[in-house]
Amino acid sequence: MIKFIKGRIKGVGYAFKGAYLLITTEASVKAQFFIGVLITIAGFYFEISKTEWIVQILIIGLIMSLEGINTAIEEIADFIHPEHHKKIGLIKDLAAGAVFIFAVAAVIIGCFIYLPKIL
Repeated sequence: MIKFIKGRIKGVGYAFKGAYLLITTEASVKAQFFIGVLITIAGFYFEISKTEWIVQILIIGLIMSLEGINTAIEEIADFIHPEHHKKIGLIKDLAAGAVFIFAVAAVIIGCFIYLPKIL
């Protein structure tokens, strides 16, 4: 049981390290983090409801997580095939497309939350 707990604690340490690296080194994650901070400030300013906070926090977490997964896919692809390759390019485009689709959905949801308050 002690070994299991130590392993989980070690795993959390690796997760924190990964999150720190994403936020401090990856431009796309930095941008999403900045947008998340701005939207959080907007949430306080417009006094959004508890349900809106839940949705907003989930969206911020999901978009940053997707950016992290996209970054990991790109890193793996570049490691496997450092030179430009058509198939690697397709894989990277698909991963970026998944982030884009969710980002569009996030903007639409943000409009549902904030446009009535702004207008």
